[in-house]
Amino acid sequence: MNREPKKSTLAIQFVIAVCIALYILFPFFLVVINSFKYNTAISEDPIGFKGASFEQFISNLDGVVNNDHFKFWNAFGTSAIITVISLVLLAMFGGMAAWVICRNNKKAWANVIYFIFIASMIIPFQVVMLPLISTFRDVGKFINISMLQSIPGIIFAYCGFGGAMTVFILNGFIKGIPFELEEAAYIDGCLPEQVFFRIIFPMLKPVIMTVTILNGMWIWNDFLLPSLMLGLNGEVKTLPVAVQAFVGSYVKDWSMILTAALLAIIPMIIVFLIGQKQIVQGMVDGAIK
Repeated sequence: MNREPKKSTLAIQFVIAVCIALYILFPFFLVVINSFKYNTAISEDPIGFKGASFEQFISNLDGVVNNDHFKFWNAFGTSAIITVISLVLLAMFGGMAAWVICRNNKKAWANVIYFIFIASMIIPFQVVMLPLISTFRDVGKFINISMLQSIPGIIFAYCGFGGAMTVFILNGFIKGIPFELEEAAYIDGCLPEQVFFRIIFPMLKPVIMTVTILNGMWIWNDFLLPSLMLGLNGEVKTLPVAVQAFVGSYVKDWSMILTAALLAIIPMIIVFLIGQKQIVQGMVDGAIK
């Protein structure tokens, strides 16, 4: 029996895929094309090519990179530090938590912790953002360390918010790793820490790439949490927050805003294009196992 799809079905699927792709890519197109224009041209024709020129893009780029209020390289470095450290901590401690929960899944306390992680994924951030700021302020006073308007504080927050999805995905993958490997290591005299870092952690590489890229895109592009914890006018700013430098009370410099947004988008596009196969493979492996 021939089960190959008909040409008409393939044509319909292709048209639907193209429409979805255009719908998703249209905002990116607007950012790119308008970063080549000056403000008047953007207002007159925001979706066309009128007024776009490479010379204007160079001018906009120079205005963004060398702007004293925007401080592109400071914001870029802050975003990079926060993202990289948060991802390393999420991968390491998320892997540890998922491994312990998975290997103790017959114990009540492990199931309770796992379901707490899962439950936290369905709570909107807007529900907890005000209690979060209040709690961080009180904790900072108690330990005599500033948890607000500081890089360590926001890294700690990202580890908390990103831990649930990390544990959820890694737990599904670890279930497929034979326990006999760990038993053999214990027989050879390995401690639990050695078993994790020498056997389990290297085997988690595909799925860790998945959660690292997903968490990385979220942390790098996030605006709400940095704006709450670091403040819009604080000394420490991430790239999405720093773009506010081009937004005034009555005037918005759209050419600078869109050029800065393009510069902030490019690193994540590169990372996604490099790691897209790992994202799909890691999600499939985690689901199957």
